[in-house]
Amino acid sequence: MSVFTFHLAKLTVTSSLQALWRPPTADTVPGLIHAECLTAMTLGSAIFSPARMRIRHLAVFAQWVDEAAVDRFLQQDDFGKTLATGWHTRLAYLRQWGAIDGFVVPQHSTEVDEPAAPVVAVTIARMRLLQVPRFIRWGRPVEKLVRDHPGATFAVAAIRLPRTVSTFSVWKSQQEMAAMVHGHSAVPQPKRHAQAMKERERKDFHFQFTTLRFKPLAEYGSWEGRTHLIPGLTQGN
Repeated sequence: MSVFTFHLAKLTVTSSLQALWRPPTADTVPGLIHAECLTAMTLGSAIFSPARMRIRHLAVFAQWVDEAAVDRFLQQDDFGKTLATGWHTRLAYLRQWGAIDGFVVPQHSTEVDEPAAPVVAVTIARMRLLQVPRFIRWGRPVEKLVRDHPGATFAVAAIRLPRTVSTFSVWKSQQEMAAMVHGHSAVPQPKRHAQAMKERERKDFHFQFTTLRFKPLAEYGSWEGRTHLIPGLTQGN
């Protein structure tokens, strides 16, 4: 059964640009199904600010045939060894909305047996370039909602120019994430996400879009001095 991973690492500018230009592929990395390499961004930051495009901070979302392939990559591959200096989590697929090229997502969905258990959400979209101004207008309020939500323990955005955008968020429970999505949270302006989704349905910002939900299996390393970004998980070696 395949496993997904999400990585954050601080690289040199050259290494980061190389990964964005020539990301690892199934042809170059044994056991890799697909990987997206993106520049990490601070959720809710101003569009024109250093926090918006942190070129040395690389985010990688990948799918693998199994965990053994992940271990080989991080221990033996030069790029993998670099990623291993940062933080990553391993994820079991639960559910998908929408679709996007590259990943081989299981046809079946798995409901979380424990609604109070932590859950991870990943979104990936390919932008319609002419719709970027609309996307920014509706998307930044949602970024702030997720960033400041008491149910989220960690969240980050990422981009690969010119058209791929992504978010990664960790939630204390599936219940709290669902409440945010549907506008039922006890926070200021709780319907920001629901309103943005209605606007997307009216006129899509993207030509491909997916939201994936995962059960976190383990986390490894640290990110910007933080460990245990996912509640209840044992830190891996």
